[in-house]
Amino acid sequence: MNQFELFFPRVAAKALPIALSQQAPPPPLPQEDREEPFQFEDVEVEARVTYAVRLADYPHPAADAVKVAEQRFRREIDRQLGTDVVEALRAFQNASESSESDLSKAEIAMAKRWAKAYDAARTAGFRDLGDTDEAFFDVRSI
Repeated sequence: MNQFELFFPRVAAKALPIALSQQAPPPPLPQEDREEPFQFEDVEVEARVTYAVRLADYPHPAADAVKVAEQRFRREIDRQLGTDVVEALRAFQNASESSESDLSKAEIAMAKRWAKAYDAARTAGFRDLGDTDEAFFDVRSI
């Protein structure tokens, strides 16, 4: 006897009663209980706009430190804004290029959310980098 037979014993085929060894398949489900097969053609593809984050003008370009800082920044801005990152970025860009009277209240609110989220993400991104006087995170929609 090996370990497999010890821990997973098989019932001998001869010991099974005839009724168990020759079981009939289960009856088919009634028509009202059957589900229609899923049609992938009916699914609308959600348009996702992604964005890229780059640490610019950092004086000590250590590849690992830069990559970790960018990941930290992205994680924090995603946490702050959720799925509205690109929308908030566009609202902030529109707000910085036009006057307040040209913008809706929703755009102004979204631009303020971007400024707050960017500040929190910048703090998280620069946490372990040291001297970052002129460095900044460049965020662009793709």
